[in-house]
Amino acid sequence: MSQAYYRKWRPQTWDEVVSQEHVVQTLRNAVRTGRTGHAYLFAGPRGTGKTTMARLLAKALNCLDDDPARRPCDSCEHCKSINAGRFLDLIEIDAASNTSVDDVRDLRDKINFAPTQGRYKVYIIDEVHMLSTAAFNALLKTLEEPPPHAVFILATTEVHKIPATILSRVQRYEFRRIPVAEIVRYLKEKAAEEKLDVDDEVLQLIARQATGAMRDAISLLDQLSSTGQRVTMEEAQVVLGTATSSLVVDLVKAVLEKDAASGMRTIQAALDAGTDARQFARQVVDYLRGLLLVRMGNADQLDATAEMRAIMAGHARAFETPQLLETIRLFNNAAADSRGSWHPGLALELALAEAVEEKTVVTAPVPPVAPGPAQSGPAPGTGSTGGVLYQSGPAESSPTPARGAAVYAPAASGAAQREAEPQPQRRPAEETTRRAEKPQTPPPPAQAADLADAAPGGRTVTQQDIQQNWQRIRQMVRRSSKMAEGLLNSARSVSLKGDTLVLGYQTDVLKSKMETAENIDATRQALQTILGVRLNVKCIVVGSRGGMQASDADIDGDGMVGTALDLGGKIVYDE
Repeated sequence: MSQAYYRKWRPQTWDEVVSQEHVVQTLRNAVRTGRTGHAYLFAGPRGTGKTTMARLLAKALNCLDDDPARRPCDSCEHCKSINAGRFLDLIEIDAASNTSVDDVRDLRDKINFAPTQGRYKVYIIDEVHMLSTAAFNALLKTLEEPPPHAVFILATTEVHKIPATILSRVQRYEFRRIPVAEIVRYLKEKAAEEKLDVDDEVLQLIARQATGAMRDAISLLDQLSSTGQRVTMEEAQVVLGTATSSLVVDLVKAVLEKDAASGMRTIQAALDAGTDARQFARQVVDYLRGLLLVRMGNADQLDATAEMRAIMAGHARAFETPQLLETIRLFNNAAADSRGSWHPGLALELALAEAVEEKTVVTAPVPPVAPGPAQSGPAPGTGSTGGVLYQSGPAESSPTPARGAAVYAPAASGAAQREAEPQPQRRPAEETTRRAEKPQTPPPPAQAADLADAAPGGRTVTQQDIQQNWQRIRQMVRRSSKMAEGLLNSARSVSLKGDTLVLGYQTDVLKSKMETAENIDATRQALQTILGVRLNVKCIVVGSRGGMQASDADIDGDGMVGTALDLGGKIVYDE
């Protein structure tokens, strides 16, 4: 069985490492000067050389070359043993399958034994973030003060999962993603050594697909070259499930021209050709990112042919920056959501539909205002973002019920537009009937104001009115203050005494929090808007019984009614 290229091409000396010079130079100097540490942490994305660097450091520490500057020499017995995987003092542990505290205790017991072959026993713990909390705690003391002959090298792709107590005991090295140009250069050199016939554009495609991971790029090249024939762009696209660049350009063109039908046909053509939906979305995002670079004045960062650069320049000029940013966001979400969709192309089609949708501005009509005292404040006007702002004067300055502060009517379409059309004026009796038919659905602020206007002057509010509209009152309070709405929800009793709404709380703490001026004002405003009358709000401390009870504060807790309420009973009102 042939050996995989990523194993065959694994770097064996410092000079063969690609694009991690900041790590190589530091470790090389440490070996040369004899100032190596006892514990290291290699962190970074997959396929960037963490395990390779750990093995190189192990080779350098145990190399038999007399000159430390030439270690690892890759020719002495110890270096050859490490390359062959038979060096007894190099112990590689997969933390994903050895996560328990018992595994770490076993390691801790064996670490005190002297090396068998080399000068150092090197422990490489891969995916160290998979260790349990107990295993990390068991490793702490050994990691801080290991025997003189022991060196730990921890590797992880998720450094944020490593406890701070571990991070403080190691030398940390961050591995970077490898640039596309570096991956292409390396693949071209290795393909020439292996006498692989691969088109240059295929290497570019592989490098972009690898997203900075050299091991992924080598594995993709290994997969494509397994046929033993010339690897062309067409074959690479079929094997890798990518779409042709022309389909990506056609889809972006459809977005610019607001041509949903053409865009849908392009998506279907890509899927019919065997393209993976998520991969196609990623290609679109990559192309759109290139357009953003052009608009931001960074066209030199593009990795494209002269012909493609010209096309991208034209598309970049046609896009407005906000539209381009929104389109990138839509297709980026499609790339992330495609896996969870039952239809492979649904996320792409939704992104296209939203990208070509015209952002219309709908102005909601101003509801008729009943004659009354002049109101202060600006007249209703259309906002700059496509809605209407209704704003009345201060509630205290007029007996007219407040319509809410700064209510924005967003752009709508279809049924929402029909709802925004002017409706015939309803008589007070019709308003009362309509409100009774849908007591649980809170109307928009403008409708709530109409209800308040329809209420006859001097109308008396009953406990039943409070009960029937309590949900709507709370929802209106929530618009002003979520904390006030939560405190209303925590009330053990809600009763009406004359023109005062009495809120009963189980503790003084809740009572004092609700009694702030902001919470009381928000509640009074909501009561006036929903019920059409102004009520005072008072907070008291009551017993442990819950529910919305009438005159709960006046009920004798030791009497029959109080006992029934404590057992879960409620007061029911006759119609």
